[in-house]
Amino acid sequence: MAGGIREESGDDLSENHEINVTPFIDVMLVLLIIFMVAAPLATVDVNVDLPASTAKPAERPDEPIYLTVKEDLSLNLGNDPVEKENLASMLDGKTQGNKDARIFLRADKTVDYGQFMEVMNALRDAGYLKIALVGLESLPAPVSSPTAPDEAAPNAGTTGTAQ
Repeated sequence: MAGGIREESGDDLSENHEINVTPFIDVMLVLLIIFMVAAPLATVDVNVDLPASTAKPAERPDEPIYLTVKEDLSLNLGNDPVEKENLASMLDGKTQGNKDARIFLRADKTVDYGQFMEVMNALRDAGYLKIALVGLESLPAPVSSPTAPDEAAPNAGTTGTAQ
C-alpha cells in the first residue's frame, strides 16, 4: 500500500508550537570555530608597551616651509636657493628659531636615496625633527589595454610624515 493511514479525518494538520533551534546552533558552532581560528591570525606577534598620548591633532601651518632637493642636488628653501652649509641658519631665520616647525621636504624622483637621506640628516642635525615628505597622489592606472597611454592625473599632496 502506498497510501498513509491517518487516525484523524479531515484536512487540518496539527500545529507544532516548538522552535527548531538545531540549525541555529549549528551555525553558531561553525562561527565559533571560524573566530577561534581567525583571532590568532589577526593579532601582531611583536609585544610592545605603547605609551599613552594626550597630544592634540597637528594644525596645518598658514605658510608651510618647503625644502626642495632638485635633480642636480641643489637645495631651495621656499623659492630661494640655499647652500647645504647655510641650511641651518636659513631655517632658523625662516622659522624664527622654532625647532618644532614642520618642514615639508620635496625631492625630484631622480635624486638618489642616499643623497635624500643626507638632506634629512642635515635637517635633523639642525634640530628640525618634524619632517613631512611631500609627493604626488595619482589615480590608479587604467587596466583597459597595455598599449594605452597612462592618463592618470597627479594631484599634489603629502604622502607621509617622518618624525
